[in-house]
Amino acid sequence: MPLSEHEQRMLDQIEQALYAEDPKFANTVRQTNPAVHYKRWIVKASIGFVIGISLLMGGAIFQQVVVGVIGFIVMLACLLWGLSAWRRVAGGSGGEPAPAQQAARPRQRRQQRPGMMHRFEERWRRRQEGENS
Repeated sequence: MPLSEHEQRMLDQIEQALYAEDPKFANTVRQTNPAVHYKRWIVKASIGFVIGISLLMGGAIFQQVVVGVIGFIVMLACLLWGLSAWRRVAGGSGGEPAPAQQAARPRQRRQQRPGMMHRFEERWRRRQEGENS
């Protein structure tokens, strides 16, 4: 939903005030891409995952159960961390859109094809009508 002229003017005034007050911060905020931040998370999670595998294998080789369990926990934590960052880079938040986003979007109903159960019921009904006639 586009902003009204009044809202756009207010936003421009706020932006100009921010530039006047702290131009370095304003430039940093304007140029920062959140996807870069999440890509760094993915790299760190990948490194942690490899470290977790190493700990797990080291625990198995040297028959140290505690080291193996710690390696598995590190692996699992890094996997979940990396997957959450991957979802955010891909554009999905992993959940429902915010209520403001839901309100801004008109509800769209997609045309659904009849499901398998509907087809079975329809065939059954035709068979029953055919036998009764």
